[in-house]
Amino acid sequence: MLALIQRVTEASVSVEDEVVGCIGPGLLALVGVEPGDGEPQVARMATRLLGYRVFADDEGRMNRSLADTGGGLLLVSQFTLAADTRSGMRPGFSTAAAPAEAEAVFARLLAECRARHPAPVGTGRFGAHMAVRLLNDGPVTFLLRA
Repeated sequence: MLALIQRVTEASVSVEDEVVGCIGPGLLALVGVEPGDGEPQVARMATRLLGYRVFADDEGRMNRSLADTGGGLLLVSQFTLAADTRSGMRPGFSTAAAPAEAEAVFARLLAECRARHPAPVGTGRFGAHMAVRLLNDGPVTFLLRA
């Protein structure tokens, strides 16, 4: 499982011009599910998303996590994140989980984050064409692996 996280001042995701998820300050996470991902990866990724220290403390150092700040989390499924781009000029998707598997794992991650985090946890719509808007704060972007 992969998550490209971005610290944001705000973010939203729309499907067919309808906003289906939005947050204020917090993290936007684009999530790619790989074959074989299951409960261990879900638990580890939820821990990393909520605990990864990317927010400034009083000295301006990245020592605070989403759990510390109480910010929002916007999870967006993105199978292209798990693509194989090592060779050629076209991505391969054999490294991404099949849609049914990925949807179930993504749903577990969403449920786990919502259970652990009292602040808003929004999402897009799995498998839909989504428009993601964000205001990156920093910019601060990291690729997490579970």
